Amino acid sequence: MKRISIFILAVVILFNPVRTMADMAEGDMIVTLGENLTEMQKNSLLEEMGAPKDVQIVTVSNQEEHQYLGKYVASSLIGTKAISSSAVTIAAKGSGIKVKTKNINWVTDEMYVNALITAGVKDANIYITAPISVSGTAALTGIIKAYEISADKTIPEDVKQAANQEMVETAKLGDAIGPENAAALIAKVKEEVAKNKPKNDAELRKIIEQAANDLNVTLTEDQIQRLMDLFNKLKGLDIDWGQVSDQLNKAKDQISKFLHSDEGQGFLDKLKQFFIWLIDAIKSIFS
Repeated sequence: MKRISIFILAVVILFNPVRTMADMAEGDMIVTLGENLTEMQKNSLLEEMGAPKDVQIVTVSNQEEHQYLGKYVASSLIGTKAISSSAVTIAAKGSGIKVKTKNINWVTDEMYVNALITAGVKDANIYITAPISVSGTAALTGIIKAYEISADKTIPEDVKQAANQEMVETAKLGDAIGPENAAALIAKVKEEVAKNKPKNDAELRKIIEQAANDLNVTLTEDQIQRLMDLFNKLKGLDIDWGQVSDQLNKAKDQISKFLHSDEGQGFLDKLKQFFIWLIDAIKSIFS
């Protein structure tokens, strides 16, 4: 798997705190671009995003990527060029977070949603892309910084760091148990932590083990311990767990609505037809 410098979004404008967007309204967009993109690539990505000509653009450097991702990802994986990009569009109040990606091969849409909820991001449509296939690990910090501008709200640095750590840990866990299982497990544990507020390690371990059991996932002792370390860190931060629970519910609602929509039903019908074709094909081999 090619894990190169999507670590670009990881650090949007930490040193360029442009805070002139407090009056942004639903539908307004902020774009983050890697400084090592060619002009042709920049123009192509802006067109792909559907960005207006006067869109606010934030440039991210590879140096910033290393500064803010170095704690969680090996320098060799961060690479030497900043190329990945994102668009953050203000959504209607109460609509939750929606993420769509292109050319991202390690971090899934659901992993981004989980980590962004931890960071306190809400009501935003987010598109993450790159001109070539990349891991996607560093996109989070850039998105968070763009959100800070759009909402005129400063997210505490320790919360941002925890969100980055959560995303990386989920992606690593996904290598072992599958990305869908990893994202679902983190979301389920987070939901239970928000609901039951475990008082000690024994209660937290019970939540993690029960969530894994519910999802029919087997965790090693090391994986359990890493999850306990992560959630103990999250518990110690100034996180609005009520908002976390609300945003998780909205994310689940979006998945449910998709499956019951015409588009979702069409997808399921196509999937069913594929398996019918596959079974018929297998039968024909032996007939």
